[in-house]
Amino acid sequence: MSSAIKVLAPASLSNLACGFDILGLALDLPGDEIIGRIVDSPGVHIAEITGAKKNIPTDPSQNIASFAASALLNHLGEEKRGIEFRIRKHIPAGSGMGSSASSAVAGVMMVNELLDRPLEKRDLLPFAIQGEMIASGTMVGDNVVASLMGGLVLIRDIQSYDFHRIYMPRGLFAAVILPEVTISTLSSRSVLQPTVPLHDMVVQSANLGGFITGMHNADLDLIRRSMVDHVIEPQRKFMIPHFDQLQDTALQMGALGCSISGAGPAIFALCQEKLQATDIAAAMLRIYTDHKLEAKSFVAGINYEGAVLK
Repeated sequence: MSSAIKVLAPASLSNLACGFDILGLALDLPGDEIIGRIVDSPGVHIAEITGAKKNIPTDPSQNIASFAASALLNHLGEEKRGIEFRIRKHIPAGSGMGSSASSAVAGVMMVNELLDRPLEKRDLLPFAIQGEMIASGTMVGDNVVASLMGGLVLIRDIQSYDFHRIYMPRGLFAAVILPEVTISTLSSRSVLQPTVPLHDMVVQSANLGGFITGMHNADLDLIRRSMVDHVIEPQRKFMIPHFDQLQDTALQMGALGCSISGAGPAIFALCQEKLQATDIAAAMLRIYTDHKLEAKSFVAGINYEGAVLK
């Protein structure tokens, strides 16, 4: 047996109002921590799962982290290698904060570290995507790329792993509220219409372009005007209690934008500084408290490193 090491893969936001399935943002909140070591018994083994482990399978063939790790081992011709995982979940599954992506990324990072980094970090993406597909049912990379590489990312084409880092002005924070509601990615996708009206497509494309240009030029007013979802949010918001009130509150308090992260139920407000994010997170939490609903709130800066060896 080898000595143990620890890998951390951060939580992330996705879609960011105007970029469905193509925008992701890594947060400086932990997502998954995995302590791993080489063992004698072949295959990937899960010794324990702690933290937000509800509905997380311990069967290595069904667990996202071990499934992704096994895919990488097979690619490297190391199928007979034995690896043991101890997984600490910080973000619950079905949260909309990239829990499954963090698992997949942490799994492949751990294998790569234990085997003395045979692959570059970005080359781990295909194997993390294989794990993420267990949860999403489709090939998406917004949360996975953000968790792996850090920062704000644009997925131009996940089939060819064509992704790009988007410059962000420093000092932005996210206020996040996570209701005690579980929404699976598969069920959240099932409510979406397969077609988009031409007008909505044009407006949404303009917002995406405005968002990226605003980030590049540090134009906060342009970012604010662009963070409006005309396509996905209107179809999904009924799944999240009091969504309109939460969004209105955040925007009235000066947030650059407020929308659903990923499949939900997490709702984020992008803020231009930490104090504003703290105040908005508290105000959104009070809405749930007033309605006697359970929720947690977070304030997070941006993680620019992605997954790391700790």
